[in-house]
Amino acid sequence: MHLILKNKKIIFDKYKLKCAIGKRGISKNKSEGDKKTPKGTFKLLYILYRPDRIRKLQTKLKKVKIKKNYGWCDDVKSKKYNKLIKFPFNYSAERLFLKSKIYDIIIVLNYNIRPIKTGLGSAIFLHLSNKYFSPTNGCVAISKKDMLRLVKHLKSSSKISIF
Repeated sequence: MHLILKNKKIIFDKYKLKCAIGKRGISKNKSEGDKKTPKGTFKLLYILYRPDRIRKLQTKLKKVKIKKNYGWCDDVKSKKYNKLIKFPFNYSAERLFLKSKIYDIIIVLNYNIRPIKTGLGSAIFLHLSNKYFSPTNGCVAISKKDMLRLVKHLKSSSKISIF
């Protein structure tokens, strides 16, 4: 399965899904905190999800349950930069267990992961949008309904191309 993101739409098979992207658009030159979505083709690695809110998640991708102490390191000074972490944590990290529902389902993209280069950006996910499809801090976001439809089609070789 290959997803194409162009003009704030994700296209695959016969579907066109509305999506939100980074507040400052799409860029080949991404850096930490720039609010840009990275341009390129990225493998969809695995899914993080809230089992207390998402009861049934049909997918062939690996699934990891988000626990209350989970986060994602965004601190360039940490050896855990751009990795899943557990709180308490001595560096800056984004919490994944939120009141907001945007992180109820997260697909981790292989952006700056293999290898990780400090400062090129962290926590680039495909996650749930809010009802207004507000711009993200660099991620791609789609509706819950569309996410549940999408994950059924994904497998370990799935990729997304962002233009």
